[in-house]
Amino acid sequence: MDIAAILHNISIWALPVLLAIVLHEYAHGWVANKLGDDTARWMGRLTLNPISHIDPIGTILIPVALLIVGAPFLFGYAKPVPINFNKLRNPKRDMVWVALAGPLTNLALALISTLILWIAFHMPDGSRWFSEPLAMMCQASILINVVLFIFNLIPLPPLDGGRVAVGLLPGPWAYQLSRLEPYGFFIIIGLLMLGVFQTVLGPIIFGLSKALVTLAL
Repeated sequence: MDIAAILHNISIWALPVLLAIVLHEYAHGWVANKLGDDTARWMGRLTLNPISHIDPIGTILIPVALLIVGAPFLFGYAKPVPINFNKLRNPKRDMVWVALAGPLTNLALALISTLILWIAFHMPDGSRWFSEPLAMMCQASILINVVLFIFNLIPLPPLDGGRVAVGLLPGPWAYQLSRLEPYGFFIIIGLLMLGVFQTVLGPIIFGLSKALVTLAL
């Protein structure tokens, strides 16, 4: 991929990726604050300022590297918002809502992007200088938010789906699942390298993304 193509892709993907991962983390902190844990607020992380959430590797290096190699979709993450589950009013129950806040925010962003894409598709021909780039950004936003929505719901700690499962499962099962958290990242990397997630989740991600884009036509 030449430099011009890379810069074009960055111009289309940068804002959707940044919004998707920053709002994902902000949602975790916002819900936790509402449910009694003000840790994120006191640490200055309950903010929409992207600088407070940017992780050099997850927010910049990984997405740019995926763009350069021409990956079919982008992935990234921000610095996790600090959550003290012991400060929640009902830790086991409220942990579920805090964890769900991130993926549900991505789902909402995908739906909002679908609505804006519909508007872009139905703009008059004279506005193509604006509507075409907007449409490409909306399609990028739909894809990245669907990726984050589905991927984060995998029931494996430390992913959000793992925390949801720990909050919903009976005590002994929840405890056994929570013990996987120190190894969760390595399990995820291993499954990615083996292509398991791509094989299982790929059709779901592209199917849902295509359905939303089709809805906007």
